[in-house]
Amino acid sequence: MDKKKPTAKGRLGNGSRLDDTSGNAQRARLLAYLRQHGSINTFEAIRLLNILRPGARIAELRAQGHDIRTHLATLADDQGRAHPNVATYYLSADPVGKVAA
Repeated sequence: MDKKKPTAKGRLGNGSRLDDTSGNAQRARLLAYLRQHGSINTFEAIRLLNILRPGARIAELRAQGHDIRTHLATLADDQGRAHPNVATYYLSADPVGKVAA
């Protein structure tokens, strides 16, 4: 899948500002990314979306009713070092009767 990169002005294609570190902004970026790409791992969330603790944002999205599944695997970081139990998150379906973050 083609991973969306931030633009020169620090915005993603969906208009979300990468420098907005509020929980609401992080949840919105993460949910938009999952809807567009289907999955994201911890390294990608940190690097592409400027979300320092993606697991916390995932927990909050789940509490809002989003069906997000987790798969743990050994993944390499940007320097090629292997890390065990890195989470990859998959959006299964949008919640019924809930307002998106």
